[in-house]
Amino acid sequence: MNPRRYRDTTVKRTILFICMGNASRSQMAEGYVNARMSDRYQASSGGLNPESVSRKAIAVMDEIDIDISESRSKSVEEFYGKEFDYVVTLCDEAEDECPHFLRGKDYIHCGFKDPCKARGTDEELLTIYRGTRDDLTKWIDDVFGSEA
Repeated sequence: MNPRRYRDTTVKRTILFICMGNASRSQMAEGYVNARMSDRYQASSGGLNPESVSRKAIAVMDEIDIDISESRSKSVEEFYGKEFDYVVTLCDEAEDECPHFLRGKDYIHCGFKDPCKARGTDEELLTIYRGTRDDLTKWIDDVFGSEA
């Protein structure tokens, strides 16, 4: 299903982004959609094994003027019984283990490497997080579009 087929701008479509820890990828995706596409979408995020939101994810989103510093990591269990237009898995582990009883009208998958698992100096890690952010936001723009 192509999200762009929806043209009714009076109804916001809902998106649930899922990754294992809800610490970086899904947090960045939620923040990006809610900051840049809030006229058409309302995003949420959750994890199968929630961890604390990554400070580096917060930092690299701040670089593009998106504040996710007040975000909290959530379990997908918080969303059981709620229906979403799109349930989006952002890592292969989440796709494999994603509870299919999460109610999505459409399921989308695109795996991104987990920057939380990277090792290196602070600057090397920030570079990795920036790459994940840039890849993720480009993919979101491509899939969900930015047309009015």
